[in-house]
Amino acid sequence: MELLCFFLFGCLIGSFLNVCIVRLPAEKSVVFPSSHCPKCQKNIEWYDNIPLISWMILGGKCRHCQSPISFRYWMVEFLTGSTFAAFYLHYGLNPLLTPYLVMVACFIVAMFVDLEHRIIPDEVSVGGMWAGIFLSALIPQMHPMTDDLVSGSFFAGFIVVICLFLTWIYPIFCKHLIENEEPYDDKPLKVLVLVSLIFIALITTHTLVLPGILNAHAHSLAGALIGFIIGGGSIYMMGLIGDIIFRKESMGGGDVKLMAMVGAFLGWKIAILAFFIAPFFGGVIGIIEKIRTKDSTIAYGPFLVLGTLISLFWGQAIVDWLLNGGIYHL
Repeated sequence: MELLCFFLFGCLIGSFLNVCIVRLPAEKSVVFPSSHCPKCQKNIEWYDNIPLISWMILGGKCRHCQSPISFRYWMVEFLTGSTFAAFYLHYGLNPLLTPYLVMVACFIVAMFVDLEHRIIPDEVSVGGMWAGIFLSALIPQMHPMTDDLVSGSFFAGFIVVICLFLTWIYPIFCKHLIENEEPYDDKPLKVLVLVSLIFIALITTHTLVLPGILNAHAHSLAGALIGFIIGGGSIYMMGLIGDIIFRKESMGGGDVKLMAMVGAFLGWKIAILAFFIAPFFGGVIGIIEKIRTKDSTIAYGPFLVLGTLISLFWGQAIVDWLLNGGIYHL
């Protein structure tokens, strides 16, 4: 019964995610107006908006104008319900379940929007990043005190230094890209990185000492901030290197923010592993697209999501296999 409840709850959430997938790229409200047919503009009644069931009863067509309703609506509802049920089976009624379901909901919206529009809305990536940071401070189990904060903080500092260096030399090689770039205010992000580095330094050097349970929450927050910097910074760094080498945009800003969100939810180790796993899938599709259409540009968000989920469920097994010499037995 619990498993069925999580599946049905996921289907309901999937119905809302469909609204996000359609409206966020168009910069429309996901609350108003109520659900309606995009063709005839008639409001959709509650009995025609029941997840999974209504689409099948209506035969995938609008009740009023008979215009087709994309199968994607049914697929998103079923995928969300199945994913929620799978996470419940894996984690049970664990404090980690709630933040991970929030993360998965963001993943589903990001994947379908990126596949159709080649963008990842900030409402999903940046909003998800803030949700990951906030929930990490609230739920210390997300980044437990057994995690290696010191090595993560050094790695985060290294990533920031390399990114600053690449940003400094970037205009020398990529003037034509800068001229075509749309204006974007990245000051809030820079301030967040600076504040994060200061907080991480205070925690890792034990300058900031908090009593009992507060220390666990502060440690978890620091883990989320390290993951945010390394997750987003690593792919941003590779994007800058790709821009400089190939003299064209090689990584979208939405991918950077998506990986920053991954790091905030799951920590820097899983973010790094996902960063290395994703190209194995994205590279194959990129080669196929290059042969088929002469264009190697692909929606990379779905592959980052796939790499993240593989890292989350099988990351430790992969690392153990590599450390035990598994790579030599291929």
